[in-house]
Amino acid sequence: MRARRIPLLPRHIGRVNKELGAFFGFLFYYLKKKITTLFLYFESQKNIFMRLFKTKRGRYNRPFLHLATMVVLGLGLIIGPMLADTFPIFSKSSFSVPKIGSAQADQQSIAVGDNVFATNISQKPRDQIITYTVQNGDTISTIAKKFNISEDTIRWENNLSDDNINPGDDLKILPVTGIAHKVESGDTVYTIAKKYGTDPQGIVDFPFNEFANPETFTLVDGEIIIVPNGVKPSEVPTYIATQQQDSTYNGQVPAAAGGWFFPLPTNTGISQYFSWYHQADDITAPIGTPIYAAHSGTVSIVHVGGYDEGYGTNVYIDDGDGYKTHYAHMEAVNVSVGQSVVGGQTVVGWVGLTGRTTGPHTHFEIIRNGVFVDPIGYVGTH
Repeated sequence: MRARRIPLLPRHIGRVNKELGAFFGFLFYYLKKKITTLFLYFESQKNIFMRLFKTKRGRYNRPFLHLATMVVLGLGLIIGPMLADTFPIFSKSSFSVPKIGSAQADQQSIAVGDNVFATNISQKPRDQIITYTVQNGDTISTIAKKFNISEDTIRWENNLSDDNINPGDDLKILPVTGIAHKVESGDTVYTIAKKYGTDPQGIVDFPFNEFANPETFTLVDGEIIIVPNGVKPSEVPTYIATQQQDSTYNGQVPAAAGGWFFPLPTNTGISQYFSWYHQADDITAPIGTPIYAAHSGTVSIVHVGGYDEGYGTNVYIDDGDGYKTHYAHMEAVNVSVGQSVVGGQTVVGWVGLTGRTTGPHTHFEIIRNGVFVDPIGYVGTH
């Protein structure tokens, strides 16, 4: 006996469609919520990812950064539409451009100067040696000023015995004043620094020098290392670099609260000065030398142990008036978060070798309203 088929009534079909719609609606909401939560977590933890992306990888540093960047961009392109629906700020309407002839566009105007087609040389830091073709009227002096390096740097890099150059000549231009060195077997940052009469910390701190191991400063044979403020052996430079000025301060002067005083231990000096790639002063001293607070304020951050982006054990002091001071590479600290300190009197810690350092010193920063400033300009003033 054949089974009798019972036809689905319209109300049954409507119920099925309604249940399917509810199911898929809930599935979409669930996935959307999970992905949104994932991206909110990523936003809160992005500094960890950035530290990973910025970690030096020796000669493979650039490919690593490029690959990591492409992965992040790819994820952004895939998940972007869903984020736009969840967060209206990311929607197209938030970034709309008024059409020509619209009322919104008519209310806007663009001011164009006479030199709209003029070409300006970018002042951003260079990460490598470039080749410059000598133009009519160029001299070693004018080229040095154009690229903000010393004349000796140009002479040494191009093996010039005099200043005679002609239009059409190609000159190698370093990114900073100093000298370029091709690494040979057995070279270390210490032997290179000794050869060129400079401090090894300057070689380590130059951001575009790469190391096979960024914590031990292992070099790769054949790579080119920039030696900031290095001097060609057996030659006396004709320029006077800021790093060569008198940097010795005799003792720590006790100060009344509110005065600026450099946190220099007795009979110590500055081995490396403020620059675009090293926004601090390095103050050399034996391990264990006390470090005094440069300014009265409250301890805001204390980091003990670990690498901490190269700072090692370090302390931040906030004076509550837009100024912060930072002391890094310490052996140990003598203060705690929330403690009040007195400029020139309170010992915040002791000189050490922690973090990214080639020798005992204090890495000292002054931050004014969120901007790094040259500490030398604040010695003895407020």
